Parts: sequence; C-alpha cells; structure tokens
Amino acid sequence: MDTSYSDRIQDRGGVRPLTTVLKTIALLDVLAASPRGLKLPEVATQVQLSRPTAYQRLLTLVEAGWVEQDHEMRYRLSMHACRIAAAALEQANLGTRVQPILEMLVHRVKETASLAVLDRGLPCIVSRVESESMLRAEQKIGTTMSLEGSASGRILTAFADEITLGRLKESGEALASEELLNETRTNGYAVSSGYTHSGVVAIAAPIFDLHGRCTSTLSLVIPEMRFNLETFREPLLETARTITKMQQGER
Repeated sequence: MDTSYSDRIQDRGGVRPLTTVLKTIALLDVLAASPRGLKLPEVATQVQLSRPTAYQRLLTLVEAGWVEQDHEMRYRLSMHACRIAAAALEQANLGTRVQPILEMLVHRVKETASLAVLDRGLPCIVSRVESESMLRAEQKIGTTMSLEGSASGRILTAFADEITLGRLKESGEALASEELLNETRTNGYAVSSGYTHSGVVAIAAPIFDLHGRCTSTLSLVIPEMRFNLETFREPLLETARTITKMQQGER
C-alpha cells in the first residue's frame, strides 16, 4: 500500500487546510455546547459572523446531514453525529466492547468510571458509566479537561509518544511539571484533587494500543470524602490492563 499521500497529509508539506471548511465545521462545536440548540441570531453572535454568513454555513451543515432544525427553528446536531461518534470509538477499539468492562468496574467500586482520549489537544470524555450514588461528579460525554490539572490530562501527557508530546507542547496549553509527569510514569497512574472540580478526586491510568502508544485513559471520579487510594488504585489499574489487552488483541 502506498502511504506517501497519507504521510504528506500528516506532515502537511506546505499544504494548508481549507479555512472556510474549518470555520464551517467549528459551528458543530458551538451547537454541541448548547443543550437546546441555537437559533440563527444566537449562532451568528457566538461566532461573530453576519447572519447571512452564519446561515450559509449552517445550511451547508444541514445539507451534509450534520445539523437539523427543530420545530422552534433552532439548529441542533443531527443523529448523524452519534453514528460517526460510534464509528470513531469502534475504530479506536473503544466501542461497545469496552462498555461492559466499565460497568463491571463501576459495580465493583461503586464510583463513576470514564474513558478519555485526546481531542484537539485536550482530554475528552468519550465513554462513561455513572455510579448509583446520589453524591457524584456530573461530567457528560464530550466534556474536555485540562492537560495540566486533570488526572487524565497528566496521563495523556506523561505517556505521550514523542510526536504527540511535541504537539502538546506547541499547543500553548499548560502542562503539568516534569517532576509530576515523572512521578506519574513511575506510579503508572495519576491523581488530581479539586483542581477542576472542588470536592472531587480523580484517579486515572493509561490504556495502550497495539503499538504500545497511550491512546486513552481510564479514570474514576470520586467525591473527596470517599476517596482512599488503596481502595481504588488496584481495581483501576487492573481494568486498564484488561482494556489494553483487548486493544492489543489478547484474550
């Protein structure tokens, strides 16, 4: 298979992305951040565009099947986004096969478990199983987190391959200190407390793909009053190893 073309895409080779396409696709993020969808004037205001320009871009996304309008004429993501998201998870081996593993972990520790991947340079929750506890941290699928302060961010930075780490450093996002990253590598897990959510502790562990790259993280999010490292560390690490073996084709 000739990979020269895909290599040129990755290395860019002086070719620039289409700015208009990037600006149009950016509207998907704006709509995704709104629980009810947005009307045209709201979209135009948020992205600082004239209404005709915003309408043209929304119309493009509607024709492409990514966006639809409800009975109140609000623009919202269509269910096509769900199909693409599901396909992306399956291609990363993080689809439906992972869900039962997360459910078993939650049943075992009685706390919420999440999977996160790097999405445009930030940790993003792509799968989540909630605990049944009344007191729990609320984070939806699609939530992004800090590279510096979140447990998942520290894992994805500490175990990043050379190319990914270089991109993270160039992104302008704050990273955890080298001392903290070295400690994370040594321990094989990261803990964050109250940095992004007051009163909440998160503990995360790396998941590796077939090539030994850290492609995602598994984390538990626990109210600070219930956190005990010895209680949660081994179940987390054991489950992360299980998912890693699944990703690497082991039984």
